[in-house]
Amino acid sequence: MPLTGQSSSDRLQSWSTHGIKSTDQFAYFREAICRAFTNLAPEKPASIDFPATLEHIRIGCGALNRLAYKNYVVHRSLPKAASTSARCFYLNLKLAGDCNIRLADRELRQDSGQIALFDSARGFAIEHKKSSSFGVASLQIPTEALNQRLSTPDDVLPTRISDDPVLGPLIAMSMKTLNLNAARMAEIDSVKLFDVLLDLVALSYSRREYRGVRETSSIAHATTLAVHQAIETRIRKPGLQVSDIAASVGISERYVHMLLAKNGTTFSDHLMQRRLEGIAADLRDPKNASRDIGSIAFDWGFAELSHFSRRFKQRFGVRPRDWRG
Repeated sequence: MPLTGQSSSDRLQSWSTHGIKSTDQFAYFREAICRAFTNLAPEKPASIDFPATLEHIRIGCGALNRLAYKNYVVHRSLPKAASTSARCFYLNLKLAGDCNIRLADRELRQDSGQIALFDSARGFAIEHKKSSSFGVASLQIPTEALNQRLSTPDDVLPTRISDDPVLGPLIAMSMKTLNLNAARMAEIDSVKLFDVLLDLVALSYSRREYRGVRETSSIAHATTLAVHQAIETRIRKPGLQVSDIAASVGISERYVHMLLAKNGTTFSDHLMQRRLEGIAADLRDPKNASRDIGSIAFDWGFAELSHFSRRFKQRFGVRPRDWRG
């Protein structure tokens, strides 16, 4: 049957077996996954129906593929790998369920939340274990894009990158941010984040395999991104401390202060700025017209109304009730 994907933009294509005849669902999905990825061979499941969705988001020379599906096994045999000119790496973030990645010389278990790197030039089989649902965000990386970041490029062995005690949290934060925002970010921004993520992956792989990696300032940029993201996700928490952010990112409190200082700010100033901006937006939002100003301020982490009102006027030049209009 002909394969047609739905496009919500020139960068995004999506496929779903919803509405497809049950007996045709797996064939439809198999054709979609081979189009979005490269010459894979998923095994047909025992059941007839196969609910699944797939999104393909272009990111410069790479792509992000998001899949949600039920239990199945996918193969990429050595003959298929050898016959494909478009070699690439896959960086897979498991969103739901768990699986085993089997290769000739090793096997990796990947649970939900873990990130694994492997080379499409190697034959492999991904076996998903019995569960109600599975999901994966797979970053498709052109071979040269990763190899050029390694001072001694070589065959990349399958590696659970998220296990890295130093860089793992940064890689996870960057990968999750890209997965959540790639479709709505400007492409130039998604490409920048993509490059930062590859810098981190290259450094992590080099540390694990005792190979060299070219120095790059992107590591500091990626860490700064992780710090900002950690603040954003906790910004409404009363009494938020720099120690909370340092622990979530996996770095020292001193390093958090240093990174923010490079951007000309401090932790307390940045937190105050972002909270006031959030409150200002909420006050102008018609959906909040009936909400008390104090309630909005408390919702953004302020503990004292007088302190909030004073800082709001310092920032915007008017009292909160005058800002609301």
